[in-house]
Amino acid sequence: MPATEVLQLIHTRQRLEVNDANLSDSSFVNVKLTNATFDDINFSHTTINNVNLSHVSITDADTTGMTIDGVLLSDLQAAYRASQK
Repeated sequence: MPATEVLQLIHTRQRLEVNDANLSDSSFVNVKLTNATFDDINFSHTTINNVNLSHVSITDADTTGMTIDGVLLSDLQAAYRASQK
């Protein structure tokens, strides 16, 4: 199997359109994605650290096993729903 090519974008300000791509094992450090759109994306087994998620909207997501600060999202959702009763 041929080695995966590494494309480096360093100190770059560009608008990217990425379709039908496999970016597995990629690394994003100090990247601004303000007003970006993600549709039909597989983020499974991804780690996100030191991130600003203010005003982010997530819909139609499979959040099985997802944690926020070590707490299962399903537990957070259950606690929220219980508090609304």
